Amino acid sequence: MQLVAIKSAPPPPALRFSDAEVQAMRRATIRLFDHWGVTDAQAAVLLGDIAVRTYQRWKQGEYGRWNVDLAARLSNLIGIHKALRLLYTETDRGYRWIKAPNRAFGDRSALEVMLGGQLTDLMRVRRYLDSYRGAW
Repeated sequence: MQLVAIKSAPPPPALRFSDAEVQAMRRATIRLFDHWGVTDAQAAVLLGDIAVRTYQRWKQGEYGRWNVDLAARLSNLIGIHKALRLLYTETDRGYRWIKAPNRAFGDRSALEVMLGGQLTDLMRVRRYLDSYRGAW
């Protein structure tokens, strides 16, 4: 039996980010989580179940490596923020929305949905906001 090396496929073009872009998204996400009132433990779940200590190092400017999953999560979180900024002219109202119960999510908040920990949980919230504002 012969073993065959399998190469992983490159990420789709939409998920090809430079190191500088990912670092910028990390910095923006740290500020965003502060506005949302997200704890370090919650941030670790939203970012793909990274170690809490890793997130705390990020807050100190120590970023380390990244992968496609992390880039996709960061991109979706920034997309959620952007959609909320477009929907609400009062910035604080958009920040509060993240923790407010929502019938679309079975009376759970968007944060509760996203804390399911899967990338698809973030995508669900983003798609909801994008469809609500007519971006599709």
